[in-house]
Amino acid sequence: MVLHVGLVKIGKYRPLRGPVWQCWAATAFNRSRGGRRYARLMSITPHIVVQDAERATAFYRDAFGAEEVSRIPVPDGRLMSVQLRMAGGLLHLADEFPEIGVLAPPSFGGTPVVLALDVADAETVFAQAVAAGAAIRQPLADMFWGDRHGQLEDPFGHRWNIAQHLRDVPHDEVVAAAARAYS
Repeated sequence: MVLHVGLVKIGKYRPLRGPVWQCWAATAFNRSRGGRRYARLMSITPHIVVQDAERATAFYRDAFGAEEVSRIPVPDGRLMSVQLRMAGGLLHLADEFPEIGVLAPPSFGGTPVVLALDVADAETVFAQAVAAGAAIRQPLADMFWGDRHGQLEDPFGHRWNIAQHLRDVPHDEVVAAAARAYS
């Protein structure tokens, strides 16, 4: 599983695999490589807020095969944190706590954040998530950057890109295709 935050594609892109959600971050210029930017590996564990963390835990189990690792309940019945393991990565989720400004996407009209899940079989994961209650925002399709890709919105307002890497595409070809697609 890979979480992409500020993804920088340099040369050939290969999804990372590991024990935590991972992202690439551009860090500095490397003079020994002709002044090109280089990327370094960083780990990140998302902590998302939902309305009804108990129901969300069941959804992520059914949709993405998540396994509960731990939970922290509070006396009023809300969950301060549920830690889930998904495809080798971790996801924390929590109920809303409006009294301290902790709100889920529906409470303020949506989210600008998309969680990206790289999987071995996009068709299966996509269908499983839809069967569990996710809404299709963008159907699965083969994309110019070399992935089978689609986007879902879960019942809690969070968006998920589901992707399966199919082939390596040279960076200059991806840039040219993006220019054609968005011109």
